[in-house]
Amino acid sequence: MSALDQIQSERLKKISRMREEGVDPYPAESFRTHENAKFLASFDALVSAGETITLAGRIMSLRDQGGLVFLDLHDGTARVQVLLKKDDMDEKSFALFMEVVDTSDFVEITGTAFTTKRSINSLLGISWRMLAKSITPVPDLWFGLKDEDERYRKRYLDILLNPEVAELVKKRSIFWNTIRTFMLERDFIEVETPILETLTGGAEARPFITHHNTLDVDVYLRISVGELWQKKLMAGGIPKTFEIGRIFRNEGMSYEHANDYTSFEFYEAYQDARKGVPMLIELYRTVAEKTFRTLQFKINDFDVDLAKDWDTYDFNELMKGKYGFDPRDVSMDTFLAILKKEGIPHEPNVDLGRGVDLLWKKIRKTIAGPAILTGMPVYLEPLAKKSEKDVRTVDRFQILLAGSEVGKAFNELNDPIDQRERFEKQQALRDAGDDEAQMADFEYVEAMEYGMPPMFGFGVSERLFSFLAGKSIREAQIFPLMRRKG
Repeated sequence: MSALDQIQSERLKKISRMREEGVDPYPAESFRTHENAKFLASFDALVSAGETITLAGRIMSLRDQGGLVFLDLHDGTARVQVLLKKDDMDEKSFALFMEVVDTSDFVEITGTAFTTKRSINSLLGISWRMLAKSITPVPDLWFGLKDEDERYRKRYLDILLNPEVAELVKKRSIFWNTIRTFMLERDFIEVETPILETLTGGAEARPFITHHNTLDVDVYLRISVGELWQKKLMAGGIPKTFEIGRIFRNEGMSYEHANDYTSFEFYEAYQDARKGVPMLIELYRTVAEKTFRTLQFKINDFDVDLAKDWDTYDFNELMKGKYGFDPRDVSMDTFLAILKKEGIPHEPNVDLGRGVDLLWKKIRKTIAGPAILTGMPVYLEPLAKKSEKDVRTVDRFQILLAGSEVGKAFNELNDPIDQRERFEKQQALRDAGDDEAQMADFEYVEAMEYGMPPMFGFGVSERLFSFLAGKSIREAQIFPLMRRKG
């Protein structure tokens, strides 16, 4: 029998012992009167009042000093030291505590606030009650959960033992709720759009596929946060919408790529993206300040200051400067030769858009930002409106940060003839074997044919949160996807 098996066996015996004494090891409710943090915050007043208090939480440490027992009680808000004195408690109750209680158990302690000789604000207990008997002990604070796979798989223990991870969970909530509040304050309506779709839209990505038994059709998990659905709402007369939700892409995993993650998109009718960029800058600064209390970050070896004036770059000028060709007029032979020269691996049948994007990413990795990128060629963006200044490009604006893209804004395409032609080109790529090309959604084109107003659209994923937190996207998620054991 292993050491863990022995511990679990002993604790199961203690559960039986409690039941023999008529003690429920897993009662339905707690009679806690104060959260630990509030107990500590109002400690002086509680001492003065001599008020009887009940605290609850997990025992993180337990020290028996012969008639005196010290425990650290953690309830998720704070840790409080609790002292139990044999002479101050019912003898039978104290004896049962010593017999059946272990670290990792959830208990509640009733007593009064007092300060120890070492000036530690504590609770002097007079009675106790079991809330949940643990069978497996939590690893030691200093020596447990060093393996990354184990940390992700048992995230609940990682959160319990690592205050930084617990703080990250709280910051995620602040991050997304700051975005939500920012949009609601500007009269945007929060909407929910389908996660299961018969056609994926709004991005170029490989989807997850499942089968709908009742309808007897294959469906896809969405790859964007309702882009085409939100645009249909614009056609329906709702001028300002946003959604925060999960999206799913059946692609590779990396430091900044996950397969399922949270993303945010909004759309505003009768607005031009150029005029909307200042609002985006304000949004990023607000989210950073509210979540991390700073606008200065160290990200991927870049020093990033969101408070400074943001740089602007033209995609075509950067490409010409680096590779000597204009991506608006490049031939297949030219860009294939450059891919070979640069030693960039690619699929044998790589199309122009994918190849140019591979070349662009080498440049992007050198840009610290924050910056706004403009001038993307039409073939790189099937859903954005062509620029009036140069019809070879689209009105798409990328936000660049620490060598990566962390947000895209568009003047959305609302010309149904142009949209149909672009969908047909994307469908031709899919028919040729490119399963990341966009699916042609002609029902969306039909909605556009009824009339769709000019609009400004924007989207950003939780990559922004992970970058600002200085973590990989998996580390910044609460429960990252894991392969099942065995």
